[in-house]
Amino acid sequence: MESQIVDFSGTWKMKSSENFEELLKALGVNVFLRKIAVAAASRPMVEITQQGETLSIQTSTSVRTTHVSFTVGQSFNETTVDGRPCTSFPKWETDRKITCEQTLQKGEQLQTSWTRELTSDGELILTMSAGDVVCVRVYVRE
Repeated sequence: MESQIVDFSGTWKMKSSENFEELLKALGVNVFLRKIAVAAASRPMVEITQQGETLSIQTSTSVRTTHVSFTVGQSFNETTVDGRPCTSFPKWETDRKITCEQTLQKGEQLQTSWTRELTSDGELILTMSAGDVVCVRVYVRE
């Protein structure tokens, strides 16, 4: 994949979000924690720095900040959206889209995954899946 790699770098703010609470519900997050999570995640700021195929992503909300770094094509440890430890394996699906399958380190749960795609008009689309529930969040560069 030596073609032009897209650059996800930048500060991103969320423009829209669909099905986030449904995703948490599918993962078995209780209603009280879901309400907190939905409120906290309503206006996240995402800062991405990228060097080649290595990305560093920091997501800040009013409640907490998460940080993850990975290199496309190498597995790494992170936590699922509901906070469980998992091993993730990101790969290029297209030259503008990274897909990542997550495997829980303990227990059997729904299959979870995420994709990040840079559209031709410069939006960043984050898609998170748990089983057959899909959450789509659209971000624009600040």
